[in-house]
Amino acid sequence: MLSRRRLLATASLWPLAGSLPGLRGAQAASTSVRVGSLPFGTVSWEAAVIKEKKLDTANGFTLDIVKLAGNDAARIAFMGGQVDTIVGDLLWAARLGNDGRLVRFFPYSTTEGSLMVPAKSAIASLKDLAGKRLGVAGGPLDKNWLLLKAQARDSGIDLEAVADVAFGAPPLLALKLEQGELDAGLLYWTYCARLEPKGFRRLIGADEIMRGFGATGSIALIGYLFDSATVTGRPEVIAGFARASKAAKELLATDPSAWEIVRPLMSAEDAPTFEALKRDFLAGIPRRPLDTERSDGERLYGVLARLGGKRLVGSGATLPKGLYFDGTA
Repeated sequence: MLSRRRLLATASLWPLAGSLPGLRGAQAASTSVRVGSLPFGTVSWEAAVIKEKKLDTANGFTLDIVKLAGNDAARIAFMGGQVDTIVGDLLWAARLGNDGRLVRFFPYSTTEGSLMVPAKSAIASLKDLAGKRLGVAGGPLDKNWLLLKAQARDSGIDLEAVADVAFGAPPLLALKLEQGELDAGLLYWTYCARLEPKGFRRLIGADEIMRGFGATGSIALIGYLFDSATVTGRPEVIAGFARASKAAKELLATDPSAWEIVRPLMSAEDAPTFEALKRDFLAGIPRRPLDTERSDGERLYGVLARLGGKRLVGSGATLPKGLYFDGTA
């Protein structure tokens, strides 16, 4: 079996997806932006609007959508050069930069996960999780889990000691919550939005917790990631992509007909689910100045570095210089 390190090394040797020999291939590579897209991920929503409205050609590039199986596949594809960008985590981007591979972070969304409970649940605060079955999406180093634990600790509660905690994949945990096999679930935002119409409510959100740790507003903890060499080597193309991304979000925020493009991709089985997903997507559009994002990002990075240690953030004590990308050439 290949180790993760070996797999990453092997990935760097794979041929670039969509490359062609000769001048035609060189021209295609210089003007295309290959975006990694996960099943049911919101990147496919934005990409569909860009393609349908021809926002890519209008901004001097061609958008190529590369379908990937999951987060691990996305990271490997990005590390191996199979895609030019993925939507990834600020902490992972910072760790890569601090380890010597400078990555540029272009904010994508401020919407984060929440702790969900049944609408009629007696759970009204974190203290009420004592003795309860709690599902947590991701693993023990998931940033939402670390923040929730810290919030509970400030209230005098050790969640790992008092609750029956189970880590797992978000779809499985959401199903277990629906089936009554869990009392509460800390889930990513799309799963939270899908649970609301089914009779679940948010007990506390990651955004609320982050503000409790000093954030001055909603932080974009996920963004488009680009290798620094890609940005400096093709500045006009990457700036064109950034403009198209902003334009697609603005269309979704202002033109209801744009959602007709997205609706078939959302797996929203009814109108309430569609509206919940739409609401939370729009609420997450980054609007703040990049300097403010950086300031809050530094503050939260310090909190998470303290909570997760080197296992989470590596050796870096701060966010690397040049991490944030303003979308200009």
